[in-house]
Formats: sequence, C-alpha cells, structure tokens
Amino acid sequence: MSSKKTQTKSKSIVEELGKRSQECQEYVKKSLLSERIEHRELRQALEHYFSYWNDFTHPGIFSIACEAVGGDPASQIEAQAAMAMLAAAFDIHDDIVDGSKNKHGYPTVFGKYGKDIALLLGNAFMIDGFTLMGKAASRMPHEISSEIFSILKTSLFEVGNAHALELSLRRRLDASPAEYMEILEKKAASVEADMHVGALFGGGNSKDAGALARFGRILGTLATLREEFIDIFEAEEMNQRIKAETLPLPVLYAFQDTESRKKIEEMVDRNPLTSKDIQELLDIVLSSESVLKLRKHMSDLVTEASKQATNVQNERIRILLRRLAATTLEDL
Repeated sequence: MSSKKTQTKSKSIVEELGKRSQECQEYVKKSLLSERIEHRELRQALEHYFSYWNDFTHPGIFSIACEAVGGDPASQIEAQAAMAMLAAAFDIHDDIVDGSKNKHGYPTVFGKYGKDIALLLGNAFMIDGFTLMGKAASRMPHEISSEIFSILKTSLFEVGNAHALELSLRRRLDASPAEYMEILEKKAASVEADMHVGALFGGGNSKDAGALARFGRILGTLATLREEFIDIFEAEEMNQRIKAETLPLPVLYAFQDTESRKKIEEMVDRNPLTSKDIQELLDIVLSSESVLKLRKHMSDLVTEASKQATNVQNERIRILLRRLAATTLEDL
C-alpha cells in the first residue's frame, strides 16, 4: 500500500498534467464535433468516445517540453491538440487489434459499435490530427517543419511496428521477456515524439530538444512498464490479456523462474481468474527474483531520466520532470 505522502505526490503530478491538458482536450472535442459527420452511428461513437476520453498524458507532456525550452504552450494549442488526436487514433485502432471491448469500466468504441465504426472513427482522428499539425507547422521555419514531420513519421511507424510485432507473441507462455521488452520500448516512441515536437514548437535548439526527446523515450518506457504491472492488479484487464493478448511483462519474467512456472501455467488455465486468483498471481509474480530484477531496471531508468532532466535550465520544470519519472515506480 502507498503512503499518504506518496499518494499526494502522485495526485499532484496528475493534477499538473490535467491542468496543462484541459484547454487542449476542449479544443480537440470542439474540432472533431464541428466536422460534418453524416453517419448517425459514427457521430454517436464520437460522442461516446469523448464521454470517457481523458488523455492528459500526451498533451501534458507536450506542454512541459514546450515550456522547458522557454516556449509558451498556450500559443501552440493546435500542435498540442494534433498530438492528442494522433494518440487517440492509435488508441481506438489498438482496441480493434486487441479485441478490447471494455477498458476501465467503460465499453470501448469497438466494444459498443463494432470494428467498422471504430476503424472509421480512428481514421477521423488521424485525418484531423495531421491536418491540424500541418496548419501549426506551416508557421514554423521550413527546416523545423520538415523535422517535425520526420519525427512524426518515424514515431508512428515505430509504434505501428511494435503493435505488429506484438501479434506474434499473443497467447504464448513461452514468449521471450527480452523480445517483449524491446516491443514496449518501441511503443515509448509516442512519448518521445510528444517531448521532441513540443520542444521544437517551443523554440528549443537541437541539443535541448534531443535531451528532452531522450527523456521522453525513458519516461514512455517507464510508463508502459508501469501499465504492465497495473494490468495484473485488475481482473478484467488480466483476463483480457490471457484470452487475446500478450501476458503482462512481469508475468513473463516470473515465468522464467522454474518454481513459479508451474503455478502460473495452472492459473492461466483457470481463465477467467477470480479476485482471489489475481491476489495469488500477484504474490507469485511480485516475489519472483526475475521480477525484482525488472523493478531494479526500472529504478535505473528513473536515475537515467533524472540525469537527462539536468539539461533543463528552468528549475521548476526540471523538478517536475524528475517527479514525473519517479512517480512511475509508486506502489509497485
């Protein structure tokens, strides 16, 4: 269990990201809802997605990176919204690939409206995102604009490759933890792009933007690893992972331990797992020597992220970046 002090730190980080994302979220909703979407069910699907959509990570990270180099995030709302739209597009499409019908207590667009509507809605977010980014980037110097689109292209292909490679590991108890770790690190390209693009729109030079990009890659990796741990705690997510996806990375690591392997195999065969089963699985996984090494690796990544943050001149933002990295280890 977390201490009150730890909970306060985590809550303050969430509040900070939420505050930095609020205007962006409203901009995204206004932009998409103003589009001429004639199909009634597709329109309903958009409204449904916005009823639970609350992405404060991508726009919040963009805002921090922009300010870190001396920029004004409020003046770059279009670019910030574009990054949020592109992330939403991948989120909707990813639910189709994973067959995720529910998330965090809400039916996904795929779960409520089916594959075709979800695919079309993800396309709508993608189209609006690139259109808005083109508008924002057109006001930047040509070389910076070209670099921004190069970063986006590289990032989106890397994230797409990660999801494609993940398909080959589905429902495999013998999946290699090292192979899956590489996939998770590729997924972190999206957060790296948030920080890199945010820094460029903030007027940062190549050195500062590069340092923030590296921080973003580490932070994205840590955040993704944290989600892998959290999925074990939630019965709905864990059962979905067993049924149609790749087992969470900590489970794959624990599976490498001879003593834990047989117990995990028996539990996976029980699907769906009960709350009692989940607690038993947690005890096995969290006490595994391999998982303890994984948590040590995460701690080392936090240290590396803190070193990258020293390149930021703005003291308040430098402290915020360190806190962002540190909170990824809370309660694990």
